[in-house]
Parts: sequence; C-alpha cells; structure tokens
Amino acid sequence: MSIAVNTKKDVFLLSTKSTSYAFGVDDRGLIRHLYWGKKLDFVEELELPQLTEVSTNDPVFEVTKEEFPVHGGLRYKDHCLKVTFADGTRELVYQYCGYDLEEGEGLEELTVHLRDEHYEFFMDLHYKLYPEYDLMERSVVVSNQTAEPIQVEKLHSAQFHIPYENLNFSNVHGHWGAEQQRFTQKLSYGKVVIENRRGISSHNHNPYFILDRDATETSGDVYFGALKLTGNFSGVVEQTPYGETLVQMGINSHDCLIELKPGESFEAPGIICGYSASGFETMSHNLHRFARERIMRGGLRPVLYNSWEATEFHVNSRDQIKLAQKASELGAELFVLDDGWFGERHSTQNGLGDWYVNEGKFPNGLEELIGEVKNLGMMFGIWVEPEMVNPKAQLYQDHPDWIYHYETRVSDTSRVQYVLNVTKPEVRDFIYDMLDNLLTRYDIDYIKWDANRPISQTGPQRDIWYKHIQTVYDIVRELKKKHPQVLFEACASGGGRIDYGILGIFDDFWTSDNTDAYDRLYIQDSYSRIYPIKAMRAWVTDCPNFLSGRVIPLSFRYHSAMLGSLGVGCNILKFTPEEVELSQRMISLYKEIRPVIQEGDFYRLENTSANRYFLYEYLKEGQGVVFAFLPQSQVGHRSTTLRLRGLEEGANYTLHTSNGDITKSGAYLMYHGLEVKLTGDYASAIVRFEKNQ
Repeated sequence: MSIAVNTKKDVFLLSTKSTSYAFGVDDRGLIRHLYWGKKLDFVEELELPQLTEVSTNDPVFEVTKEEFPVHGGLRYKDHCLKVTFADGTRELVYQYCGYDLEEGEGLEELTVHLRDEHYEFFMDLHYKLYPEYDLMERSVVVSNQTAEPIQVEKLHSAQFHIPYENLNFSNVHGHWGAEQQRFTQKLSYGKVVIENRRGISSHNHNPYFILDRDATETSGDVYFGALKLTGNFSGVVEQTPYGETLVQMGINSHDCLIELKPGESFEAPGIICGYSASGFETMSHNLHRFARERIMRGGLRPVLYNSWEATEFHVNSRDQIKLAQKASELGAELFVLDDGWFGERHSTQNGLGDWYVNEGKFPNGLEELIGEVKNLGMMFGIWVEPEMVNPKAQLYQDHPDWIYHYETRVSDTSRVQYVLNVTKPEVRDFIYDMLDNLLTRYDIDYIKWDANRPISQTGPQRDIWYKHIQTVYDIVRELKKKHPQVLFEACASGGGRIDYGILGIFDDFWTSDNTDAYDRLYIQDSYSRIYPIKAMRAWVTDCPNFLSGRVIPLSFRYHSAMLGSLGVGCNILKFTPEEVELSQRMISLYKEIRPVIQEGDFYRLENTSANRYFLYEYLKEGQGVVFAFLPQSQVGHRSTTLRLRGLEEGANYTLHTSNGDITKSGAYLMYHGLEVKLTGDYASAIVRFEKNQ
C-alpha cells in the first residue's frame, strides 16, 4: 500500500515512487498539513506539533497549516469553501468523521470525511495516488443532506503548503495569437492571482502552478499542480507571514453561485499535483507520461491538412478536391474541411447554427468530397462551432431565447455571434443531435470543435460558467460512445482550451492561431512544461505569416511544426515543385520519427551559446531525435554545445548528421557533448540517433 495510516495519532502518509505527502488530524479536529517532499518511509515518525497562537491578532486558525481551510471563525486567510445555509449562517465548523481507503489498477485513493458540527453538510477530501507517475490528484465533494438548499459561494479544490519563502512562481500570460507566453516571478509578500473570467480556460492564464527553489531543468525542488477545468478558474499564491507559501486553485467565484438542493452533491474539479527533487524535466516527464498512458486514447496522431488558409470562406467541392489531391501527394493522412461549408456561411456574418450542407458550394453533397478523400487513402475531418449562433441564422430566428441573455438588455455580439445556452436541455439536445446526424450520415474521422468568443450576459443563473463546459464535456463523451473512431480537437479561438479538464474528452489541442514558426517555438516550449507533446497540434502555414508578417524558410517552418503533431495549412495549390518535393521529404521523415515525437520523453536542452539556440530532444526505447533552431545569428556565428540527456552512460549511440555518422558513448554525449553550429537566420536541423545493439 502507498497510503499508510497511524491510527493512534490520526496521521496519514501518502507515498509515490519517490515522493511523500502527509497530514493529520489534531485534538481540535483540524486537518493539518505536515509534509510534502522526498519520500519518507515511516508514518510513525510523523508528529503533529502543538499549536500556539502568535498573538490575539494571529489566532491559531491563521497559523495552522490546514489542508482545506473553510470560511468562518477566526480565519482571515483565503479559504477553499464558503457556503450560506438556509437560515443565513455563513460559517462552517467542520468535524473529522473518519476515512476510507480504496485500491484500483495503478492507483490508490484516500477519502477523508468531514461534516459541519451543526448542519447535515458533508465535505469529503479525496486523495488519489498514482505511484508509478509520482503524481497525486486532490479534489473535494460537498453534499447537502439538510432539508433546505445550500448556496456554495466559493469552492477551491485544494490548498497546498510549500515550506519555503522566496520561491519562483511560473505560469503563462497572453491573449489571442499570443497564448502560452511563459513568465516567472519571485514571490514576496502579497498575493499573486491567476484566473479566467471569459468562460474558457487559457488565453490569459493557464490553470496550473509551478513553484521552484531556483531550479533548473535537472536540479532543484519543484512543486506543481494542474487543475482539471476548462471554464472559469482562479488560483492564488501567497507567501505568508509565517514562513511558508500557500497555493489554492479551483472554480472562479467571480459571478458564480452553486446551489445544492437537498440530497445533492457536487464534485469539484481535481488537481493533478506532484513534487520533483530534480528540476522541471522530471515534472514534465511525469505529467506527459501520465497524460499519454492514463488520460489520452492510444494511437499515433495523423498528419493533417487543413483547408482554411487556402480558401477561408470561399469553399466549394471542386477546389477542396484539388486541395485533397495535392495534400495526398504531399503525404497527408487526414484532410480537414474548415469553416464555410454550411448554411449561408460566406463570412462571419451568417451561418452559425444552420448546420446543413450549402448546396451551392457542394451541389453533389459532402459525399463527393468525402468519397474523393477516402479514395485517396486519407481520413476526413470537418470544422464546427456548435456553441455559437449568428443573429442572421435561421436557428436564431426560430429560437431567440436559446442564447445567453437578459430580458431587459440588448445582447452583445462578438465576431458577429451569440453564445448558445447549452445548459438548456433543448439546446444541448440540438447540438448533440446535429453532430450525431453529421457523424452518422457522413464518413467523418475528425471533428475540429471551435469556440470563437467569450461568454457574456449569462442570465439569472450564476452556475452556468461551470455548467456550460460540463455540458460540452457530456456531449462529446456521448458522441464518442456512439462514434468511437472519431478524434476531437479542442480549439477555442486558438489556444483557449488547453487544460487537463478537456484532455481525454478531446484528443488534440489547437495550440494557437498564431502559426508563425518562430513565435511557435516560444508557445510550444511553454506548453511543454505541463502538457503532452502528442496533443499539441502544430501547422506549417504560408509566408508572409498572416499575423507576424515574417517570411521564414519552409524547412524551418516544417521543423518547428514537427515538434508536435504535424499539420499543414498552406495553400498547397501554389507550391512550386521544389516546395512539393521538400514537403514530401519532411512529411515522410516525420512519419518515421513520429513514434518518438508523440510517445517519447521530451527534453528541453541547455543552450550554452550567446546565440539564442532552441534545442530539443525526444527519446523512446533507444531511438532519439534532436531539433536545433537558430532564428537569428546575433553574436557572430557562435556555436553551441549539444549535451543530450536520458542516455545510458555505458551504451554507444550513433548520430546521423549531415556530415556523416558519429558514434559516441552515452556519457560522452551527455557530459562532453557535441558542437553544433548553425549560421544565418532561421537555420534549423534535425539529427536522428539510436542506441547501438
């Protein structure tokens, strides 16, 4: 068992392969955090220190390291839970009521039972351990067993205690076209808040935390956690006056109120968390492996071609067939028909909600295009935006009450569209039936699900921020049961839905609408800290890039996109013979190295040069790939030293370079390294290697 309990002291020790987490119940019934760090072996060694208040202005509740602080009493710190009972009481006083242990395949779960001392209101703290991955998942379930409704005003899924000050906090900031912009800041006093209030999760911040003690990729203490929520979230990080750092994450309480009717329960989204004593690399490897092996569906992701940049809204069967033929010639395995195929969809002005095939664009129906795609040996995918409706669409004319709105206000449009209230049963059924009919009638393998505006004017119900995305989850889950072969891509006006809540329900992330190959190096590097490479969709697109205006060599664009799940979005009908030949070579190479890219361990390698090299390594079962990028030569033509990681010291490895094969020991390649020198601007290279038998 990975969970040890000292029943005499009511102390719990939760251990994974190399880490431990501990807490206990004191004589007041408070659930108190004790430890998080390297593995401990004996629960009997753990003690609950005697609590003493610092002063009457620093009461015990402020000083104690509570696992799950609630609102009430002499607590002035951030709390995880605040409720209002039917009689107006807005204070919780919990009692410890015991625990349960369960064991499943590859996981163990501890549930600690709490209840209010007066009301039949229950709080179950859940701790799921995944020992093989050095990860734990924390969450809470609250239950109302009273005869009256209870209002939940705030619910964060967990609180974490890190026993250090002056830590570094990392997350990302951004906006459309500039998602995943990593930042790191030194914590001092005061609070750092990250959140989203738009109904999606990740354009501005991402629902995770990373705290480190001046760690590097391969050394130092790192504490981390990722929230499984795609909607409005909030997180707070605080260095306290008492010598520690606190983190909470959960549902954003902004404009949110969850009502629990008598007999109802509510489960907060889980937080996948862990500790690394060996830097960021271990954190990423553990999360990536867990995602690939326990969350995502198996199988390699296909090389796709998407028609958007070639045609935008000017879609017709003839041109799409030409694109499909050229995409097949290049080596694409999946052809995705993007926006513009349905209703009166000739621009952003109309069409959303009217999900019938436009006969003027497809006089012989979608069957003609799909048949050609299938005859070419490719899968077929299609773009939809099911949560939205245009004001001019027939759907809105027939059902104006289906959108989020207030009766006394003029509803806002954004991108000339409204957001459908998917929490209405009739709207939910409409979306499910529309997609089910589409997937039943047509031979579709891939759905690109978009959402191009934030939610607003949500009406009188204050729980829709959470219920909206849960309904989206439910629709896709049900569709996958009936159509298990279909892959779903989570797209939200670019990279607005990248999180562990949607991963596994959806299969791929659209990382950003910004496909500039240079910008993508930064976006993809930040993404890789927490999220698996296999889910990271990356495209090669035309130059000048529509967003940056840059002109970047096609080979660099391919190499940048090959860091994830490769796609092509160019107007390939305009390719020169040289560009066709290069594309064929690159796609063929990607297919060869794809198992290593999508399912191997990923390494962000150190750059030793004054020039800004980007160096990445992928390794799986003795097979490896290295990518090197030099966007711009800044200091002469400085080289860098490529030091690989994850190799066996005593084994020999052969690297296939442009200058011939090189065979060196794992120790040499990791500690001495090889000189790499790229010259000019937008230079890039790929080196494959394997362990010698």
